[in-house]
Amino acid sequence: MPEGHVIHRLARDLNSAFTQTTPQVSSPQGRFATEAAQLDQQTFIGADAHGKHLFITFDHPLQIHIHLGLIGKFHLSEPKDPTPTTRLRIANDHTTADLIGPQWCRLITEDARAHTLAKLGADPLREDADPEWVWTRVHRSNRTIGSLLMDQKLFAGVGNIYRAEPLFRLGISPFLPGKQLSRPLFDALWTDLTELMADGVTKGRIDTIRPEHTPEAMGRPPRKDDHGGEVYVYRRAGQPCHVCGTPIEHQVMEGRNLFWCPGCQR
Repeated sequence: MPEGHVIHRLARDLNSAFTQTTPQVSSPQGRFATEAAQLDQQTFIGADAHGKHLFITFDHPLQIHIHLGLIGKFHLSEPKDPTPTTRLRIANDHTTADLIGPQWCRLITEDARAHTLAKLGADPLREDADPEWVWTRVHRSNRTIGSLLMDQKLFAGVGNIYRAEPLFRLGISPFLPGKQLSRPLFDALWTDLTELMADGVTKGRIDTIRPEHTPEAMGRPPRKDDHGGEVYVYRRAGQPCHVCGTPIEHQVMEGRNLFWCPGCQR
């Protein structure tokens, strides 16, 4: 599932391409055709991301709410013919944005949007995020920090990679109960999340390796993985840690794959 930096990057690119234009809105697949017709040729006001949720607003009482889910894709490109599976297309003379396979693509009211946002936690990529609110809940919890980081009601937009990598970078065991996490470590964790995720928005990929551990610095081959990017522990089970050489461990935590280094994250 795409993590929050992907959705923020999409919002940025959609705003750049369509803000204050009157694009064509359609549903080549047909499943969103009635809804798309209501927005066709309406002024594009803006796209906004909160966690893994994308909201697209036009000069219309209703707005589009998108959640990509596990297989959804939203691609911007130069004008081209849509595929038969394109659920939503937003297009002008210069750009087409095609949505394929989302978990959700629906028209909602402003009240429905507020209801959705009320269920989400603080998004490290948003200026209105309140880490103090998150800290009070983490500090009271018996749940592990590895579990808490994946809770969208606390850390909106954080997924498996942004759970594993900051914990490694700060030497925090994913099994540490939230109430045992010190305030300085929580602050460092929040800062690392905001910086790594912002870097992901800029680059369009997740790189978490410090300069001294890059392939060039260490004389090692670059990582080969569908997810791309240089990382410390994510999807590196059994491989030696770049820092201490201990084999990276893996287990399933609450249905999701967890990766950590038992040497560096005691």
